[in-house]
Amino acid sequence: MKQLLLDIAPPSPPTLANFVPGRNRELLQALDDMLAGKERFVYLWGAAGCGRSHLLQAVVVAATRNQLNAVYVKCDSADDMSAAFAAASAADCAAVDNVEHLSADAQIDLFNLYNRMRDEGHARLLVSGLVAPAQLGLREDLVTRLGWGLVYQVHELTDEEKVQAMQSHAASRGFDLPQEVSDYLLRHGRRDMPSLIAMLDALDRYSLASQRQITVPLLRELLRGAP
Repeated sequence: MKQLLLDIAPPSPPTLANFVPGRNRELLQALDDMLAGKERFVYLWGAAGCGRSHLLQAVVVAATRNQLNAVYVKCDSADDMSAAFAAASAADCAAVDNVEHLSADAQIDLFNLYNRMRDEGHARLLVSGLVAPAQLGLREDLVTRLGWGLVYQVHELTDEEKVQAMQSHAASRGFDLPQEVSDYLLRHGRRDMPSLIAMLDALDRYSLASQRQITVPLLRELLRGAP
């Protein structure tokens, strides 16, 4: 059982196809337009767990498949970001995640990256943060750059949409997900979609290993870590 819990992981790399859109359909169209070269600067914002990182990584995956040099940069104020931004400056498509964590030096790096990509006229830059650009508390000239292109809030799924997404994922793995199991997960587990999907995968493995149907009691065992 402990090994099952340790093995919880997303089943596949993030893609635009396996992102559940909910109220974000216009946003997804904008990202398709970016991949097609119709949009060059897009900023996404939203609460932790809403899917921002999924979307940024999905765009990088799609751009790479389109034979573009694409780079994903995850910001961390504790790290020296200079090498990451150097790689991004040579990319056709760069995705910079969690900009609220940028150090003072890294803010300059991102500012310079915006200017370089604007001057080159073809590269694409996708950026994300917890809040809208004006609320980030970053240097003013960088905030201006962050608002240059399209700005979208990534809306979290409603509980009903999360249930639909979980049931669809379960069907893709070949099992039926009872409504009461979905409801129990939403009440007692982590509510972001990556965690919910990962728990479903663990529940499926546990069901197969124990040769028992997926029920609320089985889910309780998994959550307790019972042997």
